[in-house]
Amino acid sequence: MTTAHHLGLIDVMRTREFPSERVHSGTGVSGPGYHTALLVGDDAHGEEDEADRVGRRAQCLAEHDALLTLLVLRWGEPQALSLWSAQERMAAGEVIAEPWAEPVAGCEYLQLWRTGDRWVAVALYPGDHGAGCELGVIVTAVDPP
Repeated sequence: MTTAHHLGLIDVMRTREFPSERVHSGTGVSGPGYHTALLVGDDAHGEEDEADRVGRRAQCLAEHDALLTLLVLRWGEPQALSLWSAQERMAAGEVIAEPWAEPVAGCEYLQLWRTGDRWVAVALYPGDHGAGCELGVIVTAVDPP
């Protein structure tokens, strides 16, 4: 997917109604008060050498940076939301409301914008395969943890 596709998907997510119950879509999950999408996945299969992993990570990071650059042009500088305290609370047994539980469990921080009555968050996950990474987006009416 290109950065233009990422922006288009975010625009659709910002205008689409939230479902009354959790449902899977082709790109992510939606539920009461939120939509999520995986923009760039860590989809390595089988044997992959270090150069391939490093290349995929570099591509993911480049797409992350390009997306952030365009979102900054749209909405200004984001809030960098550290998830450390929410991670500590989750580890102590607190239930973190959706759609925030997954990024709290897997990210150190989010880039976050308030757009009208919704939040838009861009998350960079480390991925499952060593040097990989995943790029996700959340559009929600649920306040961050």
